[in-house]
Amino acid sequence: RKHPLPPLQGVLLRFQHHHCRHCHLPGDQEWGSARGMVDDIFDETYREKEGPKPPMRYVWRNIILMSLLHLGAVFGLTLIPSAKIQTLAWAILCFVVSALGITAGSHRLWSHRSYKATLPLRIFLTIANSVAFQNDIYEWVRDHRVHHKFSETDADPHNAMRGFFFSHIGWLLVRKHPDVIEKGQKLDLSDIKADKVVMFQRKYYKPSVVLLCFTLPTVVPWYFWNESIVISFFIPAILRYTIGLNATWLVNSAAHMFGNRPYDQNINPRENPLVSLGALGEGFHNYHHTFPYDYSTSEFGWRFNLTTAFIDLMCLLGLASDRKKVSKEVILARKMRTGDGSHKSG
Repeated sequence: RKHPLPPLQGVLLRFQHHHCRHCHLPGDQEWGSARGMVDDIFDETYREKEGPKPPMRYVWRNIILMSLLHLGAVFGLTLIPSAKIQTLAWAILCFVVSALGITAGSHRLWSHRSYKATLPLRIFLTIANSVAFQNDIYEWVRDHRVHHKFSETDADPHNAMRGFFFSHIGWLLVRKHPDVIEKGQKLDLSDIKADKVVMFQRKYYKPSVVLLCFTLPTVVPWYFWNESIVISFFIPAILRYTIGLNATWLVNSAAHMFGNRPYDQNINPRENPLVSLGALGEGFHNYHHTFPYDYSTSEFGWRFNLTTAFIDLMCLLGLASDRKKVSKEVILARKMRTGDGSHKSG
């Protein structure tokens, strides 16, 4: 299914502090050892179990809550013409902050160790992650590493082979496939357990979500510029939260189905600029599954990639370091070897 990286084309790992150092490492395992983990590299040895698939068991609590949430979001849309401009600006700010808690936080920092963050930045990203309310960082990382290691198999939590709806939201509405649970328990998450900030969030996750995802976004417009409490709740809290969820889910659904595959045509993830626009740079998905250790999840820098700009700014401020980047030579060699040829047309 998924070709390993070239044995050695001088795989170039660029550690960027405030200057750049270059060192040559020969492949997936070395990239992994440089980050202290290899559990996001595709496992070629996994085989799905023979026989009938286990029956689908619905989680009615989630089905009801997600239905109510989306109904609330639709109501929030109808309130937009009545909202004050400050409230709409606040909702956008809450969206961007919450998205960074996922993209720069639970995804690029904690799931892939693609850069290093100082304590103040880790605290900010953890707060932002609670604003996003997409499971605590520990659980998000576990599910995401399993997704990469067993991509599009029974052990993938949001296996896109089961269709658009399943990979988008359906996976949250049914019980996990037994292989997802089994493989998730075998992952090495010692790096996450060792992060006191992450484990603090896990311990106090529910109150943090009530406070940061719903209460704070609602209270600010109501208190500071006398917005109505209904608009304050349904736009910056409910509508913003729902859009944030769907932006993330589109990476799992649309970016596994629609787009080109210039880096590896043997895997399903695609390059999808529209998804990148909504998910702050996470739609360059064929690249990301080919090179999961690249902090930018793309070879194009800041293009449709606000998260990369944010991480670069944090490095400039001395709050982040050690950004892992794949060299242009390795990217080109990989395109020539396993890509679909679409890179030639730009």
